Amino acid sequence: MAHALGAATAPAILRNSDLDGDAVRRARVDLAACFRMAAKLGMHEGICNHFSAMVPGRDDLFLVNAYGLAFSEVTASNLLVCDFGGNVVAGQGVPEATAFYIHGRLHMKNPRARAAFHTHMPNATALAMLEGPPLVWAGQTALKFYGRTVVDEEYGGLALDEAEGDRIAASMGEADVVFMKNHGVMVIGQSIAEAWDDLYYLERAAEAQRLAMSTGRALKPVPPEMAERTYRQMREGDRESARLHLESVKRILAREAPEFMH
Repeated sequence: MAHALGAATAPAILRNSDLDGDAVRRARVDLAACFRMAAKLGMHEGICNHFSAMVPGRDDLFLVNAYGLAFSEVTASNLLVCDFGGNVVAGQGVPEATAFYIHGRLHMKNPRARAAFHTHMPNATALAMLEGPPLVWAGQTALKFYGRTVVDEEYGGLALDEAEGDRIAASMGEADVVFMKNHGVMVIGQSIAEAWDDLYYLERAAEAQRLAMSTGRALKPVPPEMAERTYRQMREGDRESARLHLESVKRILAREAPEFMH
């Protein structure tokens, strides 16, 4: 199902010394931790899904996983640095083709997307396969996303060109989460920690809704006024909570799979 990105039309850019700085090293470790925990929690699908993050201090380069690696194999050092032309600036290998066309265009078109996580994680993807709105505002965890989601109804097959990447990027608008009907989900954040936090809780909200729906009983949505109020309560301090969440992930992995940092 996955496709390697073909060779770029332009020669690769020479590696810059700022790609070896502390900020980039921290971003590599943070992003690798997200891959490893996503694998641990069953939020991956073979070698087909992808996370990316803009290189700190740069608006033209992004980190992304290499084609052919499972999430559980990603480390800080084997992440690639790519430009928007498809050139690999640092690292061995190439990105998966849909990773480049989706993430490269999304980062280029949407400055808010400092991190972009795309998965076919089972519960959120199951909701994206249904007619109508994917999330029903019936669970407290779901209210974290109240007013922050959009639905892309126009499934366009595999994103193997810039046009489909641009269409997906445009579909996000001002949302932080897009349910890609018949496909999966995309979560963007202004930091790696925020994207991870949203991805994690989105899947938890979707899992709870799926379990509730499986009873065959009607869901009880939260009234819009209370949903909005609760959302605003949750957003207070959300950035710090996301940072601490990712720090906890790194502590767990440092004990159980410390090679992710290398």
